[in-house]
Amino acid sequence: MPFRTMLFTPGDHARKVAKVFDAGADAVILDLEDAVAVDRKEAARAPVVEALARPRTCAAYVRVNAMDTRFCHGDVQAVVGPNLDGVVMPMAETPDQLKTMDWLLTNLERERGLEAGAIDLLPIVETAKGHKALGALARASERVRRLAFGAGDYTLDLGMRWTVDEDELTTARQAFVLESRAADLEPPIDTVFIHLGETAAMRVSAERARDLGFQGKLCIHPNQIEIANAAFTPTEAELAYALKVAAAFDAAEAEGSASIQVDGYFVDYPIVEKARRTLELSKKLGRKA
Repeated sequence: MPFRTMLFTPGDHARKVAKVFDAGADAVILDLEDAVAVDRKEAARAPVVEALARPRTCAAYVRVNAMDTRFCHGDVQAVVGPNLDGVVMPMAETPDQLKTMDWLLTNLERERGLEAGAIDLLPIVETAKGHKALGALARASERVRRLAFGAGDYTLDLGMRWTVDEDELTTARQAFVLESRAADLEPPIDTVFIHLGETAAMRVSAERARDLGFQGKLCIHPNQIEIANAAFTPTEAELAYALKVAAAFDAAEAEGSASIQVDGYFVDYPIVEKARRTLELSKKLGRKA
């Protein structure tokens, strides 16, 4: 299932946790890191574990604290169980960090009677060191199925100004897509958008990430879900055109031709493959052309 939207919510905020699984996101990230004050981090684990046990229709992840903190090991120990779909690991910078987390998850799965490798590992890369190591991070563990970009700490680390139009993020975003594809991972997840009142700019941010090759976006407010879901979902017009292209190419190929025109647009194997990917994405999302 594609992750068009992954919605963060503070793990220690009972009211928000109670509603988050009905917000419409493809996945929820119960947060034990940035959204939780230092003196509440250990206490936040219990409500997160309780929330994981609730009925839901979306995936459930937990963002643990970074590996160089005193909270990380206890976070993982607390949340690993049959109701956890994945661990979000912030500040990922080295393959050894991911290998260590993989080792810990493997042992906890074995200890708790879980299927080996069932728990996904989603690294958030958000520093210059992490950016430089993207290729190695993408290949560090079979649990890593996709990478996520965190622009907040990234722009802080590099001393960049994080603007509303986000032009300064383009180079980093391109690197995420390139290294993910080279490592045969799923397309990456784009960074959060922090300008909560800028609805139009949020839409542009999501569409830009989509056009660069991301599969979805991290979200920090339920109001962002509908916008991001729409950006990463093929429109009816796109589906109709993809179906038209695929059908026309199949007919031409059956007659021995591998290059045609559809509505004045040149179509060969790469173009029809794009159309088929659009149809496959729609199928995975439960939609029909």
